[in-house]
Amino acid sequence: MAKNPVENPEQMYRYILDNTLDESESLRLLRETTLTMEQSMMQISPDQGQFMALMVKLMGAKTIVEIGTFTGYSALAMAQALPPDGRLIACDISREWTLVGRPYWEQAGVSQNIDLRLAPALDTLDELLQSGFKESVDMVFIDADKENGIAYYERSLQLLRPGGLVIADNAFWGGAVADPDNTEVATEAIRDLTRLIHKDSRVESSMIAVGDGLMLARKREAEF
Repeated sequence: MAKNPVENPEQMYRYILDNTLDESESLRLLRETTLTMEQSMMQISPDQGQFMALMVKLMGAKTIVEIGTFTGYSALAMAQALPPDGRLIACDISREWTLVGRPYWEQAGVSQNIDLRLAPALDTLDELLQSGFKESVDMVFIDADKENGIAYYERSLQLLRPGGLVIADNAFWGGAVADPDNTEVATEAIRDLTRLIHKDSRVESSMIAVGDGLMLARKREAEF
């Protein structure tokens, strides 16, 4: 196995941000506001937000479902990459946290593109499946409670069009997934989802070292 060539990850991460990050003013302000919150560790990194925005454009996505919105940084990053008639359906249960992001969605001029659904995500996903969204969604971003990860993934595959993309966050879980002594519920749930995706003949997948690790799964276009 090839050795990881990065000897100084903090220095390397700063290099990445200094040489690739192109963050809008609204994104920067929302990120800085969220960093003052006690739960700020739940926010994705800015380079991850930029990566997902690029994926939106590469996919030509017009319809996105986000499972877990927190203060709305990831929603804003992806919504800004959508075409004017694009739509991002954001699923969360916290009015308090999502209220933090709304002024920045408005500042960026994309609030009309973000359809926030405040309810348990599984309920919202089932409603979407029952209301004509089956096989019509271009991208799904999963960043909610880890214990329901497989349930979110299975519904995501039903929502995705052939060729659509699932992005599951926290694939590394701060490195805990690689520690055989860590058997916490969330850690095991992430491992279970990763193993499922890796062996799933319905998708093509790859895990990448962006943010806290992203598991990407592209729904195959052939029938299954």
